[in-house]
Amino acid sequence: MAKSSDKSSYALAALRVMLGYIFLWAFIDKLFGFGFSTCKGLGNSCSQAWIHGGSPTAGFLGHATTGPLASSYHHLAGHVVIDLLFMLGLLFVGVGLFFGTWIKSAAVAGIAMLFLMWSSLLWPANAPGVDEHIIYIFVMLVFLFNKAPAKWTVRSPWINLP
Repeated sequence: MAKSSDKSSYALAALRVMLGYIFLWAFIDKLFGFGFSTCKGLGNSCSQAWIHGGSPTAGFLGHATTGPLASSYHHLAGHVVIDLLFMLGLLFVGVGLFFGTWIKSAAVAGIAMLFLMWSSLLWPANAPGVDEHIIYIFVMLVFLFNKAPAKWTVRSPWINLP
């Protein structure tokens, strides 16, 4: 019979994989424009896809930001360096969490990205101060501070080797 700590490690692994998938999918959709959040309603392979010269930050940072920091984010929209950093961040966090290769580093990068996303939408519409970005930050903190070996990682077979 499995101990409750064993069961929680599987729940944490599932949570890690799912959150990694969210970041990885955001990267893939912005890269290719599959018509989910990028190019929604425009069909596949639209000009907004990064591989077709679109900017992964222009739409959101240029038009969707709100609150006291909105003008600062508007100025960052569409810059090549910002696009590159954003896409590399999505890829790093997505791969790191999904495959469990560098969980703690991915959690730190994810926390930074999520905080910036949260601050670009001040103040959240549904609950003042708290939205899904804050919840995800706390999930990332769990990954960062958890000392138990991670389940379901590409490095799992080697963890217990001498």
